[in-house]
Amino acid sequence: MRIDLHSHSDASDGTRPPAEVVRRARARGLDVLALTDHDTVAGWDEAAAALPDGLTLVPGIELSCKQDGRSLHLLGYLFDPDEPELAAELARIRDDRVLRAQGMVDRLRDLGLDVTWGMVRALAKGEAVGRPHIARAMVEAGAIETPDEAFTVRWIAQGGRAYVERYALDPVRAVGLVRAAGGVCVLAHPRARRRGYVFSDEVIERLAAAGLAGIETDHPDHAPEDRARLRDLATGLGLAATGSSDDHGALTGDRLGAETTAPDAFGKLIAGASGGDLRVPDRGPEAR
Repeated sequence: MRIDLHSHSDASDGTRPPAEVVRRARARGLDVLALTDHDTVAGWDEAAAALPDGLTLVPGIELSCKQDGRSLHLLGYLFDPDEPELAAELARIRDDRVLRAQGMVDRLRDLGLDVTWGMVRALAKGEAVGRPHIARAMVEAGAIETPDEAFTVRWIAQGGRAYVERYALDPVRAVGLVRAAGGVCVLAHPRARRRGYVFSDEVIERLAAAGLAGIETDHPDHAPEDRARLRDLATGLGLAATGSSDDHGALTGDRLGAETTAPDAFGKLIAGASGGDLRVPDRGPEAR
């Protein structure tokens, strides 16, 4: 069984619609896929309605958090998105995403770039506007050649000339919110050094004490030695060790299934969830 627990659609900063994401997942030989768009569940229903035979969907999300002034991401699975406190926080995060993106566009224009808010909104089909949308708009404006060039201190990397801070959850609180909504949390790419997502063993241990259910050990941005250390941590803390592609469509080279989660780890992870159900293809009354 091939299981990928981290993917994105154009409901946030992926490049492909949710229906296309699930079709591509099955074409890549996946049996289970989690859709984990940034701070939104807007893609769940479209993905579930388009599920091809043989593919199970894990409804999920990638939550924006902040630890010691740096971005930390948590993957939440199988929670109730209508739980009031969690729903309110997600709405606040999405609203602030829009304000932040507008602020970065303003700063880019002050720096002489012909990037407009209209260009960014055309690329961001939902409310979860992110820096990748701005990077793609910069490419369209001819300011840079590839989106990766935007993520430097020259432009919109953290601390960059056009960077704007945004609202994000404390990760311990985020774990609690997801658990209260019946879900489980996995720490996303905690040793993605190239992107600055590097968190100490102590941070991971603190999140485990707060109820973290797993660590994303196998990720395209993790070096072999970091994977080994994270697996040891997961074992020692009694957490599930997951593997995921973190696919964003064309932005990441359509890499669904590039990393996968072992079935026993997946079983351990979802055993702790009660707020939502796995989605399977609906074949209608005649198939029942």
